[in-house]
Amino acid sequence: MTWLALAGALFLIWFVLVLLFTPGINYQVRARVPIDAPDFLHTLESTCQAAVHDGNRIDVLTDGAAFYPAMLDAIRGATRSINMECYIFQPGVIANRFIGALCERAAHGVTVTLVLDAVGSSGMGGAEMTRLRSAGVRVEYYQRLRWYSLARLNNRTHRELLVIDGRIGFAGGAGVADWWSGDDPAQPAWRDTMVRAEGPVVAALQGVLAENWLECCGEILTGREFFPPLEPAGDVLAFVVKSSPSDRATVSRVTFQMLMEGARRDVLVNTPYFLPDRALRACLARVARRGVRISIVVPGPRTDQQWVRLASRRGYQALLEAGVRIFEYEPAMMHAKMLIVDDEWAVVGTTNVDNRSFEHNDEVNLAVRDRPLAGRLRSDHERDLAASREVTLQDWRQRPLWEQLIGPAVWILERQQ
Repeated sequence: MTWLALAGALFLIWFVLVLLFTPGINYQVRARVPIDAPDFLHTLESTCQAAVHDGNRIDVLTDGAAFYPAMLDAIRGATRSINMECYIFQPGVIANRFIGALCERAAHGVTVTLVLDAVGSSGMGGAEMTRLRSAGVRVEYYQRLRWYSLARLNNRTHRELLVIDGRIGFAGGAGVADWWSGDDPAQPAWRDTMVRAEGPVVAALQGVLAENWLECCGEILTGREFFPPLEPAGDVLAFVVKSSPSDRATVSRVTFQMLMEGARRDVLVNTPYFLPDRALRACLARVARRGVRISIVVPGPRTDQQWVRLASRRGYQALLEAGVRIFEYEPAMMHAKMLIVDDEWAVVGTTNVDNRSFEHNDEVNLAVRDRPLAGRLRSDHERDLAASREVTLQDWRQRPLWEQLIGPAVWILERQQ
């Protein structure tokens, strides 16, 4: 037993060291390509190995008061299939509404599949699961905690997706939980963004869901109930940015950096967890120094992860000195994940500006080239700025002594969060 305990301790130490000290990739573009250059789209599409789809309609849904009713209406209108994937699905009022809608459709013959992350949705108890399965909903957990998969413990599905009949898709930063709803007066609703998509790009969103479902249970989703022919539904050009740790150099990171490097006028970012690595900090500083306006909205004191906020603030100095403007959102938890570049490109999805999203999680984003949609998201960003407090370089230098002392101790979150 002594040798077994020693071996276990050594394995744990090795595992932690690998997680903390495996060097990341030093991302850098060989030559900057402006986003309005004729070959930018082709370069982005080829590098990310993602098919660009034209002829889509994409609507922005700001906050739970908009996206939850839209998602529930779509579920209730399903006739053939519902595919849903959540990092967060937590019991409560909102969860009961979704469970009720999913069960009702399953009971009427609609094929309903639900992928839940085993860690993020760990609160789903026996009662909820029994109710779903009894109604015919097919539920699988992603990456259950098993002895033979401990090496992948740190790989979670952070994707938040819903696809109805293979024709309507929802993607963005929100899962299913009461803290997005705003129904509790004691807890201001989290600020978040989802998009509703119709058109050819929905098939790519369905393909992402199908990938995780396959990994969970081995079933390959096929047939028109999941992949029907899709006609143009609008004039928006979009592609799905799918990334996972198996890719090593993740597509989401490549997309973010190429768009930032290619900016001519401004880069607008909303993110709940802002922990850019050294290469991305250098990228942001470099872009700001050539005159591009960069504004980043992050959580303020109402964050759900105080330690992450401390680790984030620790790295502000070089960015502020380069002219990057950082704003802390004050009314509630800022959970929206948006990137808007030059009012031409926009990215909405699940990727945070941190190492966990870029290297450890399964993530999904919708990248869109469309000026009206980018302008719509800019309006949200500017409204968020108005509800935020800007962190100046002087403010940062005068931050509390306890924060200055604790800051260096939370550096490990830069690798894991």
